[in-house]
Amino acid sequence: MARIILKPDNNFFNFSYGTIKASNCRTSVKSQPLTGLPFKPSLRFRVSCSIKERELENAAEKKRIINGLEVNGQLKEQESLGEVGSGVRNVGFGWDWPPWKSLPQRYKLIGTTSLAFVICNMDKVNLSVAIIPMSHQFGWNASVAGLVQSSFFWGYALSQLPGGWLAKIFGGRRVLQVGVLVWSLATTLVPILAGFMPGLVLSRILVGIGEGVSPSAATDMIARSIPIEERSRAVAFVFGGLSFGSVLGLLLAPPLIQNYGWESVFYIFGFLGIGWFSAFQFVKEDQSPFGAAYQSWTWPDLMNKSWDSSLKDLGDSLKDVPWREFFKSKAVWAMIYAHFCGSWGHYTCLSWLPTYFSEELNLDLAEAAWVSVLPPLASIFVTSIASQFADNMIAKGVETTVVRKICQTIAFVSPATCMILSSFDLGLSPWEVVSILTGGLALSSFALSGLYCTHQDMSPEYASVLLGITNTVGAVPGIVGVALTGYLLDSTHSWGTSLFAPSIFFYLTGTIVWLAFASSKPQTFSKSD
Repeated sequence: MARIILKPDNNFFNFSYGTIKASNCRTSVKSQPLTGLPFKPSLRFRVSCSIKERELENAAEKKRIINGLEVNGQLKEQESLGEVGSGVRNVGFGWDWPPWKSLPQRYKLIGTTSLAFVICNMDKVNLSVAIIPMSHQFGWNASVAGLVQSSFFWGYALSQLPGGWLAKIFGGRRVLQVGVLVWSLATTLVPILAGFMPGLVLSRILVGIGEGVSPSAATDMIARSIPIEERSRAVAFVFGGLSFGSVLGLLLAPPLIQNYGWESVFYIFGFLGIGWFSAFQFVKEDQSPFGAAYQSWTWPDLMNKSWDSSLKDLGDSLKDVPWREFFKSKAVWAMIYAHFCGSWGHYTCLSWLPTYFSEELNLDLAEAAWVSVLPPLASIFVTSIASQFADNMIAKGVETTVVRKICQTIAFVSPATCMILSSFDLGLSPWEVVSILTGGLALSSFALSGLYCTHQDMSPEYASVLLGITNTVGAVPGIVGVALTGYLLDSTHSWGTSLFAPSIFFYLTGTIVWLAFASSKPQTFSKSD
Protein backbone atom coordinates (compact mmCIF):
# COMPACT_ATOMS: atom_id res chain seq x y z
CA MET A 1 0.00 0.00 0.00
CA ALA A 2 1.37 3.42 -0.93
CA ARG A 3 1.06 6.61 1.07
CA ILE A 4 0.44 10.17 0.02
CA ILE A 5 2.90 12.71 1.39
CA LEU A 6 1.62 16.27 1.86
CA LYS A 7 4.41 18.88 1.87
CA PRO A 8 3.47 22.53 2.53
CA ASP A 9 5.95 24.93 0.95
CA ASN A 10 7.36 26.57 4.03
CA ASN A 11 6.95 23.80 6.60
CA PHE A 12 9.41 20.97 6.70
CA PHE A 13 7.22 18.08 7.83
CA ASN A 14 5.36 15.22 6.21
CA PHE A 15 1.75 14.28 6.78
CA SER A 16 0.67 10.80 5.74
CA TYR A 17 -3.00 10.59 4.98
CA GLY A 18 -5.41 8.07 3.50
CA THR A 19 -4.96 5.28 1.04
CA ILE A 20 -4.56 5.56 -2.69
CA LYS A 21 -5.12 3.49 -5.76
CA ALA A 22 -2.30 3.67 -8.29
CA SER A 23 -2.63 3.27 -12.02
CA ASN A 24 -0.22 3.92 -14.89
CA CYS A 25 -0.48 7.70 -15.15
CA ARG A 26 -3.09 8.77 -12.61
CA THR A 27 -3.39 8.72 -8.86
CA SER A 28 -6.71 9.20 -7.10
CA VAL A 29 -7.46 9.91 -3.47
CA LYS A 30 -10.55 9.01 -1.53
CA SER A 31 -12.39 12.19 -0.80
CA GLN A 32 -12.21 12.86 2.93
CA PRO A 33 -12.30 16.19 4.71
CA LEU A 34 -8.95 17.44 6.00
CA THR A 35 -9.52 19.29 9.22
CA GLY A 36 -7.21 20.83 11.73
CA LEU A 37 -4.36 21.37 9.25
CA PRO A 38 -2.36 24.62 9.63
CA PHE A 39 -2.28 25.33 5.91
CA LYS A 40 -4.53 26.04 2.96
CA PRO A 41 -6.76 23.34 1.46
CA SER A 42 -4.85 23.56 -1.83
CA LEU A 43 -1.74 21.51 -1.09
CA ARG A 44 1.37 20.43 -2.93
CA PHE A 45 2.04 16.73 -2.56
CA ARG A 46 4.04 13.94 -4.02
CA VAL A 47 3.18 10.26 -4.32
CA SER A 48 5.71 7.61 -3.28
CA CYS A 49 4.85 4.05 -4.26
CA SER A 50 7.33 2.28 -2.00
CA ILE A 51 9.34 2.82 1.12
CA LYS A 52 12.54 2.81 -0.95
CA GLU A 53 11.22 5.46 -3.31
CA ARG A 54 10.12 7.58 -0.39
CA GLU A 55 13.58 7.41 1.15
CA LEU A 56 15.23 8.37 -2.13
CA GLU A 57 12.84 11.26 -2.54
CA ASN A 58 13.52 12.58 0.95
CA ALA A 59 17.27 12.36 0.34
CA ALA A 60 16.94 14.26 -2.93
CA GLU A 61 14.82 16.90 -1.19
CA LYS A 62 17.46 17.46 1.48
CA LYS A 63 20.18 17.71 -1.14
CA ARG A 64 18.25 20.35 -3.03
CA ILE A 65 17.80 22.37 0.13
CA ILE A 66 21.52 22.17 0.96
CA ASN A 67 22.44 23.29 -2.55
CA GLY A 68 20.38 26.39 -2.09
CA LEU A 69 17.83 25.50 -4.73
CA GLU A 70 14.91 26.21 -2.44
CA VAL A 71 16.24 29.39 -0.90
CA ASN A 72 13.90 32.32 -0.26
CA GLY A 73 10.76 30.27 -0.66
CA GLN A 74 11.24 29.76 -4.36
CA LEU A 75 9.03 26.68 -4.41
CA LYS A 76 5.68 28.40 -4.36
CA GLU A 77 2.27 26.83 -4.07
CA GLN A 78 1.02 26.25 -7.58
CA GLU A 79 -2.55 25.35 -8.27
CA SER A 80 -1.41 23.30 -11.24
CA LEU A 81 0.35 20.85 -8.95
CA GLY A 82 -2.87 19.69 -7.33
CA GLU A 83 -6.39 20.24 -8.53
CA VAL A 84 -9.24 19.76 -6.12
CA GLY A 85 -12.13 18.10 -7.88
CA SER A 86 -15.32 16.46 -6.84
CA GLY A 87 -13.85 13.70 -4.81
CA VAL A 88 -10.70 13.21 -6.91
CA ARG A 89 -7.31 14.99 -6.81
CA ASN A 90 -5.12 14.72 -9.88
CA VAL A 91 -1.36 15.07 -9.96
CA GLY A 92 -0.28 17.70 -12.52
CA PHE A 93 2.73 19.79 -13.45
CA GLY A 94 3.38 23.55 -13.55
CA TRP A 95 6.13 26.08 -14.12
CA ASP A 96 6.94 29.72 -13.38
CA TRP A 97 7.25 32.51 -15.88
CA PRO A 98 9.52 34.34 -16.63
CA PRO A 99 12.14 31.55 -16.72
CA TRP A 100 14.56 33.31 -14.37
CA LYS A 101 11.87 33.60 -11.69
CA SER A 102 12.71 30.17 -10.31
CA LEU A 103 16.49 30.67 -10.41
CA PRO A 104 18.27 30.49 -7.06
CA GLN A 105 18.70 33.95 -5.63
CA ARG A 106 22.49 33.74 -5.68
CA TYR A 107 22.46 33.27 -9.45
CA LYS A 108 20.38 36.41 -9.93
CA LEU A 109 22.76 38.32 -7.69
CA ILE A 110 25.84 37.11 -9.54
CA GLY A 111 24.25 37.82 -12.93
CA THR A 112 23.38 41.42 -12.09
CA THR A 113 26.80 41.97 -10.53
CA SER A 114 28.46 40.75 -13.71
CA LEU A 115 26.30 43.21 -15.68
CA ALA A 116 27.57 46.00 -13.43
CA PHE A 117 31.12 45.03 -14.36
CA VAL A 118 30.22 45.12 -18.05
CA ILE A 119 29.07 48.72 -17.61
CA CYS A 120 32.17 49.38 -15.47
CA ASN A 121 34.63 48.71 -18.29
CA MET A 122 32.41 50.37 -20.87
CA ASP A 123 32.83 53.56 -18.84
CA LYS A 124 36.55 52.88 -18.47
CA VAL A 125 37.37 52.44 -22.18
CA ASN A 126 35.02 55.09 -23.58
CA LEU A 127 37.55 57.84 -22.88
CA SER A 128 40.35 55.97 -24.66
CA VAL A 129 38.27 56.27 -27.85
CA ALA A 130 36.74 59.71 -27.23
CA ILE A 131 40.09 61.26 -26.28
CA ILE A 132 41.01 61.65 -29.96
CA PRO A 133 38.13 63.97 -30.99
CA MET A 134 38.24 65.67 -27.58
CA SER A 135 41.94 66.49 -28.07
CA HIS A 136 41.20 67.98 -31.49
CA GLN A 137 38.30 70.05 -30.17
CA PHE A 138 40.06 71.46 -27.11
CA GLY A 139 43.60 71.57 -28.52
CA TRP A 140 45.13 69.13 -26.03
CA ASN A 141 48.62 67.80 -26.58
CA ALA A 142 49.69 64.25 -25.68
CA SER A 143 50.73 65.23 -22.15
CA VAL A 144 47.36 66.75 -21.33
CA ALA A 145 45.53 63.80 -22.87
CA GLY A 146 47.70 61.46 -20.79
CA LEU A 147 46.88 63.43 -17.63
CA VAL A 148 43.16 63.12 -18.29
CA GLN A 149 43.39 59.36 -18.86
CA SER A 150 45.68 58.66 -15.91
CA SER A 151 43.44 60.60 -13.49
CA PHE A 152 41.11 57.60 -13.46
CA PHE A 153 43.79 55.46 -11.79
CA TRP A 154 44.32 57.97 -8.97
CA GLY A 155 40.74 57.51 -7.87
CA TYR A 156 40.90 53.78 -8.54
CA ALA A 157 43.98 53.33 -6.36
CA LEU A 158 42.74 55.51 -3.51
CA SER A 159 39.39 53.74 -3.20
CA GLN A 160 40.57 50.14 -2.91
CA LEU A 161 41.16 49.91 0.84
CA PRO A 162 38.18 52.09 1.80
CA GLY A 163 36.04 50.01 -0.54
CA GLY A 164 37.13 46.75 1.07
CA TRP A 165 36.54 48.13 4.55
CA LEU A 166 33.10 49.52 3.71
CA ALA A 167 32.12 46.23 2.11
CA LYS A 168 33.13 44.47 5.32
CA ILE A 169 31.03 46.88 7.43
CA PHE A 170 27.93 47.48 5.32
CA GLY A 171 28.02 44.50 2.96
CA GLY A 172 29.19 44.41 -0.65
CA ARG A 173 25.68 44.87 -2.03
CA ARG A 174 25.29 48.40 -0.68
CA VAL A 175 28.82 49.42 -1.58
CA LEU A 176 28.39 48.17 -5.15
CA GLN A 177 25.14 50.11 -5.56
CA VAL A 178 26.73 53.36 -4.41
CA GLY A 179 29.85 52.73 -6.51
CA VAL A 180 27.84 52.21 -9.70
CA LEU A 181 25.78 55.34 -9.03
CA VAL A 182 28.88 57.47 -8.35
CA TRP A 183 30.81 56.42 -11.46
CA SER A 184 27.70 56.64 -13.67
CA LEU A 185 26.83 60.17 -12.55
CA ALA A 186 30.49 61.21 -12.94
CA THR A 187 30.51 59.75 -16.47
CA THR A 188 27.49 61.81 -17.50
CA LEU A 189 29.27 64.95 -16.21
CA VAL A 190 32.29 64.54 -18.51
CA PRO A 191 30.78 66.38 -21.52
CA ILE A 192 29.66 69.23 -19.24
CA LEU A 193 33.08 69.64 -17.59
CA ALA A 194 35.28 68.86 -20.61
CA GLY A 195 36.14 72.52 -21.19
CA PHE A 196 37.20 73.02 -17.55
CA MET A 197 40.28 70.89 -16.91
CA PRO A 198 40.13 70.70 -13.06
CA GLY A 199 36.48 69.68 -13.25
CA LEU A 200 37.19 67.10 -15.96
CA VAL A 201 40.05 65.56 -13.97
CA LEU A 202 37.85 65.47 -10.86
CA SER A 203 35.07 63.71 -12.77
CA ARG A 204 37.47 61.01 -13.94
CA ILE A 205 38.82 60.62 -10.41
CA LEU A 206 35.23 60.05 -9.26
CA VAL A 207 34.78 57.43 -11.99
CA GLY A 208 37.91 55.72 -10.65
CA ILE A 209 36.62 55.87 -7.07
CA GLY A 210 33.25 54.39 -8.03
CA GLU A 211 34.82 51.60 -10.03
CA GLY A 212 37.55 51.07 -7.43
CA VAL A 213 35.17 49.98 -4.67
CA SER A 214 33.37 47.52 -6.96
CA PRO A 215 35.85 44.59 -7.00
CA SER A 216 35.90 44.42 -3.20
CA ALA A 217 32.11 44.71 -3.06
CA ALA A 218 31.70 41.86 -5.55
CA THR A 219 34.25 39.75 -3.67
CA ASP A 220 32.29 40.28 -0.47
CA MET A 221 29.03 39.14 -2.10
CA ILE A 222 30.66 36.07 -3.65
CA ALA A 223 32.21 35.13 -0.30
CA ARG A 224 28.78 35.43 1.36
CA SER A 225 26.70 33.66 -1.25
CA ILE A 226 28.74 31.10 -3.20
CA PRO A 227 30.02 27.73 -1.93
CA ILE A 228 33.63 26.86 -2.68
CA GLU A 229 32.86 24.32 -5.41
CA GLU A 230 31.06 27.05 -7.41
CA ARG A 231 33.40 29.90 -6.55
CA SER A 232 35.72 29.77 -9.57
CA ARG A 233 32.77 29.99 -11.95
CA ALA A 234 31.18 32.79 -9.95
CA VAL A 235 34.38 34.86 -9.89
CA ALA A 236 34.99 34.17 -13.58
CA PHE A 237 31.43 35.15 -14.50
CA VAL A 238 31.49 38.38 -12.49
CA PHE A 239 34.98 39.59 -13.35
CA GLY A 240 34.62 38.24 -16.89
CA GLY A 241 32.12 41.05 -17.30
CA LEU A 242 35.11 43.40 -17.43
CA SER A 243 36.42 41.76 -20.62
CA PHE A 244 32.96 41.78 -22.17
CA GLY A 245 32.57 45.44 -21.20
CA SER A 246 35.88 46.30 -22.88
CA VAL A 247 34.79 44.58 -26.08
CA LEU A 248 31.36 46.16 -26.03
CA GLY A 249 32.73 49.63 -25.27
CA LEU A 250 35.38 49.48 -28.00
CA LEU A 251 32.81 48.28 -30.53
CA LEU A 252 30.03 50.74 -29.66
CA ALA A 253 32.04 53.89 -29.00
CA PRO A 254 33.38 54.54 -32.55
CA PRO A 255 29.99 54.44 -34.36
CA LEU A 256 28.33 56.44 -31.58
CA ILE A 257 31.01 59.13 -31.81
CA GLN A 258 30.85 59.17 -35.59
CA ASN A 259 27.07 59.53 -35.72
CA TYR A 260 26.19 61.50 -32.59
CA GLY A 261 29.42 63.11 -31.39
CA TRP A 262 31.88 62.17 -28.65
CA GLU A 263 29.51 63.41 -25.94
CA SER A 264 27.06 60.60 -26.72
CA VAL A 265 29.22 57.80 -25.32
CA PHE A 266 29.37 59.45 -21.91
CA TYR A 267 25.64 60.18 -21.76
CA ILE A 268 24.55 56.75 -23.02
CA PHE A 269 27.01 54.68 -21.00
CA GLY A 270 26.37 56.79 -17.89
CA PHE A 271 22.59 56.35 -18.11
CA LEU A 272 23.07 52.60 -18.49
CA GLY A 273 24.68 52.57 -15.04
CA ILE A 274 21.91 54.69 -13.55
CA GLY A 275 19.35 52.27 -15.03
CA TRP A 276 21.25 49.34 -13.50
CA PHE A 277 21.21 51.06 -10.11
CA SER A 278 17.44 51.43 -10.28
CA ALA A 279 16.84 47.81 -11.35
CA PHE A 280 19.23 46.38 -8.73
CA GLN A 281 16.92 47.57 -5.97
CA PHE A 282 14.62 44.65 -6.81
CA VAL A 283 17.35 41.98 -6.56
CA LYS A 284 17.47 40.50 -3.08
CA GLU A 285 20.45 39.01 -1.28
CA ASP A 286 20.39 35.91 0.89
CA GLN A 287 22.47 36.39 4.00
CA SER A 288 23.21 32.72 4.65
CA PRO A 289 21.69 30.41 2.03
CA PHE A 290 24.07 27.50 2.53
CA GLY A 291 24.16 27.11 6.27
CA ALA A 292 27.16 26.40 8.43
CA ALA A 293 28.37 23.58 6.21
CA TYR A 294 29.74 26.07 3.72
CA GLN A 295 31.36 28.56 6.04
CA SER A 296 33.58 28.13 9.06
CA TRP A 297 33.09 31.66 10.35
CA THR A 298 30.11 33.47 11.86
CA TRP A 299 29.03 36.34 9.65
CA PRO A 300 28.21 39.44 11.73
CA ASP A 301 24.79 40.96 11.40
CA LEU A 302 25.91 43.93 9.33
CA MET A 303 23.34 43.91 6.56
CA ASN A 304 20.86 45.72 8.79
CA LYS A 305 23.34 48.42 9.76
CA SER A 306 22.24 51.81 8.45
CA TRP A 307 24.43 54.30 6.63
CA ASP A 308 23.99 56.81 9.44
CA SER A 309 26.05 54.70 11.86
CA SER A 310 28.07 56.82 14.23
CA LEU A 311 31.68 57.70 13.50
CA LYS A 312 32.64 55.95 16.70
CA ASP A 313 31.14 52.69 15.49
CA LEU A 314 32.95 53.03 12.18
CA GLY A 315 36.22 53.80 13.94
CA ASP A 316 35.83 50.79 16.19
CA SER A 317 35.09 48.56 13.22
CA LEU A 318 38.23 49.81 11.48
CA LYS A 319 40.28 48.95 14.56
CA ASP A 320 38.75 45.46 14.60
CA VAL A 321 40.33 44.61 11.24
CA PRO A 322 43.47 42.55 11.98
CA TRP A 323 45.83 44.59 9.79
CA ARG A 324 48.98 43.38 11.52
CA GLU A 325 48.00 39.73 11.12
CA PHE A 326 47.41 40.27 7.41
CA PHE A 327 50.94 41.48 6.83
CA LYS A 328 52.45 38.71 8.94
CA SER A 329 51.16 36.16 6.45
CA LYS A 330 53.46 35.10 3.62
CA ALA A 331 50.41 34.04 1.62
CA VAL A 332 49.02 37.60 1.78
CA TRP A 333 52.34 39.01 0.55
CA ALA A 334 52.28 36.48 -2.28
CA MET A 335 48.82 37.78 -3.28
CA ILE A 336 50.01 41.37 -3.11
CA TYR A 337 53.02 40.79 -5.34
CA ALA A 338 51.10 38.58 -7.77
CA HIS A 339 48.43 41.26 -8.12
CA PHE A 340 51.06 43.89 -8.85
CA CYS A 341 52.74 41.69 -11.46
CA GLY A 342 49.53 40.80 -13.23
CA SER A 343 48.34 44.41 -13.28
CA TRP A 344 51.64 45.61 -14.75
CA GLY A 345 51.23 43.43 -17.81
CA HIS A 346 47.50 44.14 -18.09
CA TYR A 347 47.54 47.93 -17.79
CA THR A 348 50.62 48.55 -19.92
CA CYS A 349 49.28 46.36 -22.72
CA LEU A 350 45.81 47.89 -22.45
CA SER A 351 47.30 51.36 -22.90
CA TRP A 352 50.09 50.73 -25.43
CA LEU A 353 49.13 47.77 -27.59
CA PRO A 354 47.07 49.88 -30.04
CA THR A 355 50.12 52.11 -30.58
CA TYR A 356 52.35 49.04 -30.89
CA PHE A 357 50.06 47.52 -33.52
CA SER A 358 50.04 50.79 -35.45
CA GLU A 359 53.71 51.79 -35.27
CA GLU A 360 55.60 48.52 -34.97
CA LEU A 361 53.36 46.24 -37.04
CA ASN A 362 52.40 48.97 -39.53
CA LEU A 363 48.65 48.42 -39.19
CA ASP A 364 46.48 51.39 -40.04
CA LEU A 365 44.45 53.02 -37.28
CA ALA A 366 41.24 51.18 -38.17
CA GLU A 367 42.99 47.82 -38.14
CA ALA A 368 44.78 48.67 -34.89
CA ALA A 369 41.47 49.59 -33.25
CA TRP A 370 39.80 46.34 -34.28
CA VAL A 371 42.83 44.25 -33.33
CA SER A 372 42.77 45.81 -29.84
CA VAL A 373 39.40 44.14 -29.28
CA LEU A 374 40.81 40.64 -29.83
CA PRO A 375 42.56 40.07 -26.44
CA PRO A 376 39.53 40.90 -24.27
CA LEU A 377 37.27 39.03 -26.69
CA ALA A 378 39.42 35.91 -26.46
CA SER A 379 39.56 36.31 -22.68
CA ILE A 380 35.81 35.76 -22.45
CA PHE A 381 36.15 32.24 -23.86
CA VAL A 382 39.27 31.40 -21.87
CA THR A 383 37.60 32.54 -18.66
CA SER A 384 34.77 30.04 -19.03
CA ILE A 385 37.22 27.21 -19.70
CA ALA A 386 39.46 28.16 -16.77
CA SER A 387 36.58 28.35 -14.28
CA GLN A 388 35.19 24.95 -15.29
CA PHE A 389 38.68 23.47 -15.10
CA ALA A 390 39.28 24.82 -11.59
CA ASP A 391 35.88 23.90 -10.15
CA ASN A 392 36.02 20.40 -11.62
CA MET A 393 39.45 19.76 -10.09
CA ILE A 394 38.25 20.96 -6.68
CA ALA A 395 35.09 18.83 -6.97
CA LYS A 396 37.30 15.79 -7.69
CA GLY A 397 39.19 16.33 -4.46
CA VAL A 398 42.31 18.19 -5.64
CA GLU A 399 43.56 20.52 -2.92
CA THR A 400 42.33 24.07 -3.46
CA THR A 401 45.81 25.58 -3.06
CA VAL A 402 47.17 23.31 -5.80
CA VAL A 403 44.36 24.34 -8.16
CA ARG A 404 44.94 28.05 -7.52
CA LYS A 405 48.70 27.67 -8.09
CA ILE A 406 48.16 25.83 -11.38
CA CYS A 407 45.72 28.44 -12.69
CA GLN A 408 47.86 31.42 -11.69
CA THR A 409 50.99 29.84 -13.18
CA ILE A 410 49.18 29.49 -16.51
CA ALA A 411 48.04 33.12 -16.19
CA PHE A 412 51.65 34.32 -15.79
CA VAL A 413 53.77 31.98 -17.87
CA SER A 414 51.54 32.11 -20.98
CA PRO A 415 51.73 35.88 -21.67
CA ALA A 416 55.41 35.95 -20.69
CA THR A 417 56.19 33.25 -23.26
CA CYS A 418 54.20 35.03 -25.97
CA MET A 419 55.89 38.35 -25.24
CA ILE A 420 59.32 36.71 -25.47
CA LEU A 421 58.38 35.33 -28.90
CA SER A 422 57.13 38.75 -29.99
CA SER A 423 60.29 40.50 -28.80
CA PHE A 424 62.60 38.64 -31.19
CA ASP A 425 62.72 39.03 -34.94
CA LEU A 426 61.56 35.57 -35.97
CA GLY A 427 60.31 36.65 -39.39
CA LEU A 428 56.67 36.42 -38.31
CA SER A 429 53.99 38.35 -40.17
CA PRO A 430 52.12 41.11 -38.30
CA TRP A 431 48.99 38.98 -37.99
CA GLU A 432 50.98 36.07 -36.59
CA VAL A 433 52.39 38.39 -33.91
CA VAL A 434 48.86 39.63 -33.20
CA SER A 435 47.67 36.04 -32.81
CA ILE A 436 50.50 35.15 -30.44
CA LEU A 437 49.92 38.19 -28.21
CA THR A 438 46.16 37.69 -28.25
CA GLY A 439 46.55 34.08 -27.14
CA GLY A 440 48.98 34.94 -24.37
CA LEU A 441 46.90 37.80 -22.97
CA ALA A 442 43.75 35.69 -23.19
CA LEU A 443 45.35 32.90 -21.15
CA SER A 444 46.17 35.44 -18.46
CA SER A 445 42.45 35.23 -17.61
CA PHE A 446 43.26 32.04 -15.71
CA ALA A 447 44.08 34.49 -12.90
CA LEU A 448 40.33 34.76 -12.22
CA SER A 449 40.45 31.12 -11.09
CA GLY A 450 43.77 31.62 -9.35
CA LEU A 451 44.63 34.85 -7.56
CA TYR A 452 41.12 36.33 -7.59
CA CYS A 453 39.61 33.31 -5.80
CA THR A 454 42.32 33.09 -3.16
CA HIS A 455 41.05 36.04 -1.13
CA GLN A 456 37.75 34.25 -0.54
CA ASP A 457 39.39 30.86 -0.01
CA MET A 458 41.71 32.27 2.62
CA SER A 459 39.17 34.30 4.60
CA PRO A 460 35.55 34.78 3.49
CA GLU A 461 35.06 37.21 6.37
CA TYR A 462 37.91 39.52 5.31
CA ALA A 463 37.87 38.74 1.58
CA SER A 464 36.81 42.27 0.59
CA VAL A 465 39.50 43.86 2.79
CA LEU A 466 42.19 41.56 1.42
CA LEU A 467 41.20 42.35 -2.15
CA GLY A 468 41.25 46.03 -1.24
CA ILE A 469 44.85 45.66 -0.08
CA THR A 470 46.07 43.73 -3.11
CA ASN A 471 44.09 45.84 -5.58
CA THR A 472 45.55 49.04 -4.15
CA VAL A 473 49.02 47.77 -4.97
CA GLY A 474 47.67 46.42 -8.27
CA ALA A 475 46.54 49.90 -9.29
CA VAL A 476 50.08 51.31 -9.05
CA PRO A 477 51.14 49.97 -12.49
CA GLY A 478 48.27 51.96 -13.99
CA ILE A 479 49.95 55.11 -12.71
CA VAL A 480 53.64 54.22 -12.86
CA GLY A 481 53.89 51.46 -15.45
CA VAL A 482 52.03 53.23 -18.24
CA ALA A 483 54.14 56.38 -17.85
CA LEU A 484 57.39 54.42 -17.52
CA THR A 485 56.65 52.53 -20.72
CA GLY A 486 56.34 55.81 -22.60
CA TYR A 487 59.59 57.12 -21.09
CA LEU A 488 61.49 53.94 -21.99
CA LEU A 489 60.05 54.05 -25.50
CA ASP A 490 61.31 57.60 -26.02
CA SER A 491 64.72 56.62 -24.63
CA THR A 492 65.31 53.26 -26.32
CA HIS A 493 62.92 53.29 -29.30
CA SER A 494 62.49 49.58 -28.63
CA TRP A 495 59.12 48.00 -27.96
CA GLY A 496 60.79 44.86 -26.67
CA THR A 497 62.68 46.84 -24.02
CA SER A 498 59.98 49.32 -23.05
CA LEU A 499 56.75 47.29 -23.20
CA PHE A 500 57.60 43.59 -23.11
CA ALA A 501 60.75 43.26 -20.98
CA PRO A 502 59.30 44.74 -17.73
CA SER A 503 56.14 42.68 -18.12
CA ILE A 504 58.12 39.49 -18.72
CA PHE A 505 60.20 40.19 -15.61
CA PHE A 506 57.15 40.67 -13.39
CA TYR A 507 55.29 37.69 -14.86
CA LEU A 508 58.19 35.30 -14.20
CA THR A 509 59.10 36.58 -10.73
CA GLY A 510 55.41 36.62 -9.82
CA THR A 511 55.20 32.95 -10.79
CA ILE A 512 58.13 32.05 -8.52
CA VAL A 513 56.69 33.94 -5.53
CA TRP A 514 53.22 32.50 -6.10
CA LEU A 515 54.41 28.89 -6.27
CA ALA A 516 56.57 29.34 -3.19
CA PHE A 517 54.22 31.16 -0.80
CA ALA A 518 50.61 31.21 -2.05
CA SER A 519 48.01 29.33 -0.01
CA SER A 520 44.24 28.93 -0.06
CA LYS A 521 44.02 27.38 3.39
CA PRO A 522 41.42 29.18 5.55
CA GLN A 523 42.95 31.57 8.06
CA THR A 524 41.21 33.24 11.00
CA PHE A 525 43.59 36.23 11.24
CA SER A 526 42.81 36.50 14.95
CA LYS A 527 44.23 39.63 16.49
CA SER A 528 47.09 38.97 18.87
CA ASP A 529 47.06 40.52 22.28
